[in-house]
Amino acid sequence: MFTTLFIIVLAAMVATKFWLALRQIRYVTQHRAAVPAQFSSSITLESHQNAADYTIARTRLALYEIAVGAAVLLVLTLCGGLQWLDTLISGVLGHGYVGQLVTIGAVIAITSVADLPFDYYRHFVIEARFGFNRMTPALFLADLAKGTLIGLLLGAPLLFAVLWLMRQAGDAWWWWAWLLWVTFNMLVLVLYPTLIAPLFNKFKPLDDVSLRERIEALLKRCGFAAKGLFVMDGSRRSAHGNAYFTGFGAAKRIVFFDTLLSRLSGDEIEAVLAHELGHFKRRHVLKRLVVTFAISLVLLALLGWLAQQPWFYTGLGVTPAADGNQALALILFFMVLPVFLFFASPLNSLTSRKHEFEADAFAAKQTNPADLVSALVKLYQDNASTLTPDPLYTAFYYSHPPASQRIDRLLGHGAA
Repeated sequence: MFTTLFIIVLAAMVATKFWLALRQIRYVTQHRAAVPAQFSSSITLESHQNAADYTIARTRLALYEIAVGAAVLLVLTLCGGLQWLDTLISGVLGHGYVGQLVTIGAVIAITSVADLPFDYYRHFVIEARFGFNRMTPALFLADLAKGTLIGLLLGAPLLFAVLWLMRQAGDAWWWWAWLLWVTFNMLVLVLYPTLIAPLFNKFKPLDDVSLRERIEALLKRCGFAAKGLFVMDGSRRSAHGNAYFTGFGAAKRIVFFDTLLSRLSGDEIEAVLAHELGHFKRRHVLKRLVVTFAISLVLLALLGWLAQQPWFYTGLGVTPAADGNQALALILFFMVLPVFLFFASPLNSLTSRKHEFEADAFAAKQTNPADLVSALVKLYQDNASTLTPDPLYTAFYYSHPPASQRIDRLLGHGAA
């Protein structure tokens, strides 16, 4: 019964993803020939068509990723891949903690290797073709090695603790695992800016005195305390620009990509930062954390129940082990969870777009809305973001509102 349900939902998810991607390609292609009237004075036809071609290329690659991801999932579950892997590893290491950790690591390695060609193609073919990639193969491999090492150093102890709780903490293990998960995430939020991020990028204090002074004045007006203002060498990997907050509590930092600072004026940078401050003032980060932790508690409780159901394992092509199913339960749950949660993704995207509108509204009160509009136009142009995405594709996937909607609202704030 569960096997049938899984196949139906997986097929529906894959079909919907393909349908949405093809809609996006068709819609962007249909609107490629002319710049939307709203942007005719600021975006050239060449830039508009370049953005369309970039969007289409990335979406076509996504079609292959969807197919391969579904195939890997089926091979590991219903085709017996996970069962074979577990039998092989447990035959050598048993079902103790070491054997279970190795099994989890092997599955992560398999799925990561399946994703690797797409990551490489995205950087060195698509991004390079459109002039965005500045990463060398050596840097790509170095990032991969660093990411893998950090994943082992942070993930292995966490997984060991969860496996131990599943064995030793009784039926309510999931409650203690949730507390551990929350603590772990909060610790990473605090440590990321100073210990993890510098392993991948170089950060230096913002040395533009006039820009620093106007930013500090904006922070003071908004009641925001930051640990520092930093510039990141984003140009080392990509021509895309961005700015973001990182850290938590007293460890908050403001980080600008060097590519962003080189492209925008002082007024535009201040407006972009005011937008990011809007997320802080509207407590968007805190709200998302609370929602995420609440959902994770429900999901862990669900896992606690499913881990005791033989049909959960057999329905996904695995024979429950007599001496412990902790690793198998974790692997199966987190492999199939995205399948069943996919159709809830529009709700998450809708919430995110709502937050972006709220942050824009805040920025419009703190700075000149026209400055944020001009900054957004430059960013859309520089990042080759399509101005004409398919509305339904947007509803499912876009965390930010389409350019036309954002700018219309900002201009409305300016008129008011």
